[in-house]
Amino acid sequence: MPTKAAGPPTQGALMQVTASTRNPLSAECELLAVPLAELGPERQRLPSRVAAIDRGLGGCISAALERGDFKGRARQSLLLYPQEGSVSRVLLLGMGEESAIDSAALREAAGAAVKAGRKHRANRVGLLPMGGRRGRSAAAAQALAEGATLGSYRFDRYKGKGDEDENEATDPGLVVHVEKSQDLRATRAALARGCTLGDAQNLARDLSNEPPNVMTPAALAKAASKMARAAGLKVRVLERVELSKRKMGAMLAVAQGSHNAPRLIVLEHNPPPRAKKKGTKPRRKPTVCLVGKGVCFDSGGLSLKPATSMVKMKHDMSGGATVIGAMQAIAALKIPLHVVGIVGAVENMPSGHAYRVDDILTSASGKTIEVTNTDAEGRLVLADALHYAQEEFKPEALLDLATLTGACAIALGPWAAAVVSAHERLAEAVVKAGEATDERFWPLPLWDVHRDHMRSQIADVRQTGGRDAGTTTAGAFLAHFVDKDLPWAHLDIASVADTERTGSLQPRGATGFGVRTVLELLRGWKDVKLG
Repeated sequence: MPTKAAGPPTQGALMQVTASTRNPLSAECELLAVPLAELGPERQRLPSRVAAIDRGLGGCISAALERGDFKGRARQSLLLYPQEGSVSRVLLLGMGEESAIDSAALREAAGAAVKAGRKHRANRVGLLPMGGRRGRSAAAAQALAEGATLGSYRFDRYKGKGDEDENEATDPGLVVHVEKSQDLRATRAALARGCTLGDAQNLARDLSNEPPNVMTPAALAKAASKMARAAGLKVRVLERVELSKRKMGAMLAVAQGSHNAPRLIVLEHNPPPRAKKKGTKPRRKPTVCLVGKGVCFDSGGLSLKPATSMVKMKHDMSGGATVIGAMQAIAALKIPLHVVGIVGAVENMPSGHAYRVDDILTSASGKTIEVTNTDAEGRLVLADALHYAQEEFKPEALLDLATLTGACAIALGPWAAAVVSAHERLAEAVVKAGEATDERFWPLPLWDVHRDHMRSQIADVRQTGGRDAGTTTAGAFLAHFVDKDLPWAHLDIASVADTERTGSLQPRGATGFGVRTVLELLRGWKDVKLG
């Protein structure tokens, strides 16, 4: 493994997802994936389109059902080798009860199809969408493309590749077989949107999965800048001298223990305003700021983590990675908002120069902070980054994403992220967006008693608040650096940013959690009532 970065990471070949009205049996697909709802007393016949394909393949699908080899249960799969027809493999994908099939199930089906195609070295995989109006919807097509893109993800750039290594297999292209030609245009647009979202989430995964000797703050800034130039975003990177001029004492304190200097990465999407009617003055677009924690490696500093707790601390910049990935999709989808992504990139390391417990720091806001645990460094970085966002861009709403507290995993497990906000409507909008993307968020309270709990006897605020309500008190600390009248939500993604569990959409490692939720929130921003 290299000892220093040779340059910012680049995404591999992007997944190719297309739509076609051709007969699946004549489309030259080496594998055809057929999603089927669960069979039961009220539903024993194949859908008409699947039945027609079954006849062209010599009845292999109906034979498997008659033998009881396949029931259509959720996540069940069966690979068939037809003796007739031009398709060499058919993959049956169980979707569960028909009434319960949703976008999440469609994503998983597409991911499973792509993984099977790679395993069997297929160059092209065909996929039949579910029948009925639901299966033909734009949301269904978008979910299929997201699933295919996410399912194709792997991080293996540091692995040697042998002749028999599955990693050498290329990702197959996915062809979604549309039945009606009038649906083709809308389906293609939805597939393109889904690929854009999946690619952005995969970028966030790549950034977080990189080893810390490669993904330093400088390398993260370089990768973000490269993405920004390709996407048409404005980019600015503040280095130590500029951070010092802006008196970002909290962020600089975290960084001072490492020889890898900090960076504040600023990405800006600002499409030109449009007049609603000819001859009227264009309206100023609302400004939304996204702030991400970018701690590229967290040793704990002088409050050193145990060795086992230090493993996977390369993922402590996942909030920043999510912001960078989201900004790529924001630009690609031309979101009609002024959106600014800000990432505070640092390393938290022990050394003779490291900041100490009992230090009192002066933040960019002028508020002083009593340091009580150098392993609670992320909130210090965010304090200065949040202040910068408010001072520079005067947003109408502010969100931050961070792997901030282990307490979040204690409270919610690996199944949800926390939303800490005193602004109920914004918190509800985040939760709703997460429901649409199958990224669960759960609201936690932020009361005045929590803010008061974070006051210090010898400084304006203290860094930590003890064991009780750790996720909420971390948010309460940040609240001291946000205008109380500004709609703001703190998203703690510590419990979901990386995983050891694998599935059709997710290998071990970084998840890229939050990218699609942020996009869902911003795409529907006009419906978010902040007032």
